[in-house]
Amino acid sequence: MGKHLIFTIVSLLAPMSYAQHIFGQIQGPNIFTWNTMIRGYAESENPWPAIELYRQMHASSIEPDTHTYPFILKAVAKLTAVREGEKIHSISIRNGYESLVFVQNSLVHMYAACGHADSAHKMFDLMIDRDLVAWNSVINGFALNGMPSEALTLFREMGLEGVQPDGFTMVSLLSACAELGALALGRRAHVYILKIGLSVNLHVNNALLDLYAKCGSIREAHKVFNEMEDKNVVSWTSLIVGLAVNGFGKEALELFKELEREQLVPSEITFVGVLYACSHCGMVDAGFKYFKRMKNEYGIVPRIEHYGCMVDLLGRSGKVKEAYEYIQNMPLQPNAVVWRTLLGACTIHGNLALGEVARAQLLQLEPGHSGDYVLLSNLYAAERHWSDVQKVRRIMLTEGVRKTPGYSLVELGNRVYEFTMGDSSHPQSKDIYAMLAEITKLLKLEGYMPHTTNVLADIEEEEKENALSYHSEKIAIAFMLINTAPGTPIRVVKNLRACADCHLAIKLISKVFKREIVVRDRSRFHHFKDGSCSCRDYW
Repeated sequence: MGKHLIFTIVSLLAPMSYAQHIFGQIQGPNIFTWNTMIRGYAESENPWPAIELYRQMHASSIEPDTHTYPFILKAVAKLTAVREGEKIHSISIRNGYESLVFVQNSLVHMYAACGHADSAHKMFDLMIDRDLVAWNSVINGFALNGMPSEALTLFREMGLEGVQPDGFTMVSLLSACAELGALALGRRAHVYILKIGLSVNLHVNNALLDLYAKCGSIREAHKVFNEMEDKNVVSWTSLIVGLAVNGFGKEALELFKELEREQLVPSEITFVGVLYACSHCGMVDAGFKYFKRMKNEYGIVPRIEHYGCMVDLLGRSGKVKEAYEYIQNMPLQPNAVVWRTLLGACTIHGNLALGEVARAQLLQLEPGHSGDYVLLSNLYAAERHWSDVQKVRRIMLTEGVRKTPGYSLVELGNRVYEFTMGDSSHPQSKDIYAMLAEITKLLKLEGYMPHTTNVLADIEEEEKENALSYHSEKIAIAFMLINTAPGTPIRVVKNLRACADCHLAIKLISKVFKREIVVRDRSRFHHFKDGSCSCRDYW
């Protein structure tokens, strides 16, 4: 048996360290041997040596062949090393291999996995023969990189070209629907999944669970969960997290107990959901109990996400000083998210001194994050420190920091509509603003007093009230009140945290107009009905 054949068997069956040892003994390895070694590392947990081997092969004047590219690009994708991928892409063009379908598929997947969805799409557009693998790669690339509308557009194109989706396609589609809060489209996808026989696919069912939870339809999420023949920890975790973010903390903890009765082992992410449930329901003692159990009973070493939940748990409950002391005593270096959590708690509970401490830390860690400036401005505005509000604005202007624009999404028919603050771009703008005026008039009859504290300017109260009336979620709700039948639930997705005034106003809108309104903001869901919210004003 020749050394090359022995090496091939070893590389398939033995650890890579042993394969590397055999490889080192081969005099003048051929392209087949190099490819086998690169493939072994590309499919391992540590793919970086695949790139090193590729460089060595290149230095040895051995040109890659058609089999080299899928293996090396797989390693690049796992490492998200896009610069290496671009170099390899250039060499594939020079060698005339870029036009081969499996090389093109590998390039599309690499760019998508590296977060370069536009480059993946450009590569995809160059392909003459686009198989299911290519469609899945580019759709998934858009879905995972914050471009869900583009993912849905491509899915429609895929159908027009007669390409039949598989489970991987549907997972990507459901992920895009979940990101947009497109519940109606997600439901149609669910019907299609049943029609083509993918309802037994575990990954598809987990994606459906995630979709319904992220669209605020916990009843449907529960139904999917209960009908699943096979469930894994991801299934249980998805529903636990879904219940938690929708304000059903006690139900989330009950489900966790059921998971334990089934003798399943919770993961690190499961405990993030459990701690989140405790945090958003004000269960401080329970949160500390579960944190302790996570370490002692399950041997899970707490990560920064778990410590962040504990800081949030204390901060939300008003124990801002204790939250700061907890950060000081953490065994891990607090990151920007932890300090931002403390700053948010200081803004809610009016602790100016600790808010400035948190902001000083954030200036060192992430000086250009616009949300931190907004939180600090809100804190100063609440304390009526208008000179400090202006100072923060001047710093933002000098440093070139721009506030993230707020927007709200609503789904109507087959479209998702986006509204921004003071938006007048929609053809129905005249009717929308007439509805807003009617809403304000009816709410004031219910005793509504605008919450003007966080309007970041020292202006007259009437001007502040007008500014609050034009927040994007109110415009979106007015649009839906005009265009949907009485009693139809309204669902809104907002990219930022809803302000206190909008929260108060939407509670009253749900009562006056007899509508269930579900708002998903940056941190959680609010289910408004009959004048109350599922968060019980604890958010």
